[in-house]
Amino acid sequence: MDIKYLDARGLNCPLPLLKTRQALRALRAGALLEVTATDAGSARDIPEYLRQSSHELVRHEQDEREFRFLIRCGD
Repeated sequence: MDIKYLDARGLNCPLPLLKTRQALRALRAGALLEVTATDAGSARDIPEYLRQSSHELVRHEQDEREFRFLIRCGD
């Protein structure tokens, strides 16, 4: 399955979340989106948004500098 990539590195809150929402709106249900961000607020904001939406957080990883989210687009 193809994965769309969103590079939100260097963007400050709330832009990583806003760009993620925008990218998900452009995808069909079941499609995958991988988001990479450096803003620490993303680790809280993106999973919280996904819990309140029809989208699924498939995987969340982080290292010292980056947060990566693999998201399955919902209906």
